[in-house]
Amino acid sequence: MSISDTLNRPLRDLRISLIDRCNFRCPYCMPSEKYHHAYEFLDKKKWLSFEEIERLARIFVGLGVTKLRLTGGEPLLRPDLDLLVRNLAAIPGVEDLALTTNGSMLVQWAKRLKAAGLHRLTVSLDTLDEGIFHQMSGEKGSVKDVLEGIRFAQAAGFDSIKINAVIQRGINDHTILDLVKYFRGTPHSIRFIEYMDVGNQNHWNNAQVVPSSEIISLIDAEFALQRIQGTQGGDTSEIYRFKDGQGEVGFISSVTKAFCGTCNRLRLSADGKMYTCLFATHGTDLGAHLRNGASDEFLSHLIRVVWMKREDRYSEIRSQLHPHSHALPKVEMYQIGG
Repeated sequence: MSISDTLNRPLRDLRISLIDRCNFRCPYCMPSEKYHHAYEFLDKKKWLSFEEIERLARIFVGLGVTKLRLTGGEPLLRPDLDLLVRNLAAIPGVEDLALTTNGSMLVQWAKRLKAAGLHRLTVSLDTLDEGIFHQMSGEKGSVKDVLEGIRFAQAAGFDSIKINAVIQRGINDHTILDLVKYFRGTPHSIRFIEYMDVGNQNHWNNAQVVPSSEIISLIDAEFALQRIQGTQGGDTSEIYRFKDGQGEVGFISSVTKAFCGTCNRLRLSADGKMYTCLFATHGTDLGAHLRNGASDEFLSHLIRVVWMKREDRYSEIRSQLHPHSHALPKVEMYQIGG
């Protein structure tokens, strides 16, 4: 079965948050002044169990989902994660099973995840400068650990890893070419992401956004680029290849060149709330229904009804919104992944 929303966008991609905790404190996601040692995260009993996640994933696949991405928080903090990966990889109809991580624990996890059947990895790495990295990670982790994790992941069989870098003007924009030079000529590819107003904690303003067009011009002046792919079919990145054949680089332009018109993603929080947009202000509590004995048929019907009423296109209309609308409480990124 395939279902579409009010803008004729099919449901294809489910992003599953496994945990609402992270070992980093990135200011644009989980600033340490709020998420300190005494902050009360979800009781672990409220996390969806692996069995509950697998059950919901099967229902979503039955509605047309072909891609599953495991997120957090930091998903590698979830114990025995490889057991879940193995079960999700075995679901008929799952064509792509991926995981997004800050990379700090990949040394311990990469081999187990590959053996369990994980298809792809995305690693967040905003800079190679150790000092700026510490600033952007809330003084947690290190560039060395992340790069070592990437090496272990490649050795484990993850041949092509995506590297996500959120770029903020005046913070890490001067380190863009360092990332390009490091990963150019490798099987891995950088994805530069425009700084977005996700959640309620990052005090976002447009002056901090470095448009993808500016980053493309910067890179092209050093290494000639050729555009090869747009954001059709639900892809979030415009892809460019280096004309000399030394790899590719992507650009996620959610602010200056929004791709809401092809968005086919739905997100599930660690406690089972379903969100139809990264910038959503509320979700549908599938977890509560599931734990109250709802049947697969009921859950499938509920998901279908919510998706078919979906009309989200926040990024496309951001500039048209009343100033006070930006202050509406949105779901935090660490609760539903990126």
